[in-house]
Amino acid sequence: MGFEEVRQKGSHIVFSKETLEGKVGCIVPLHSNLATGTLQGILKQAKLTKEDLQKYL
Repeated sequence: MGFEEVRQKGSHIVFSKETLEGKVGCIVPLHSNLATGTLQGILKQAKLTKEDLQKYL
């Protein structure tokens, strides 16, 4: 999806990428399972839709 790992602190990784609209970033927890709300929050931060994510699964 074009994101690069910027840094990691504990069990969370910060990703970012440059887009035409500017820099986009998101924080992803390294847990075996994610709650639905957590995943929705990550997608919102990353400015992605569920359909965008499904293309990469």
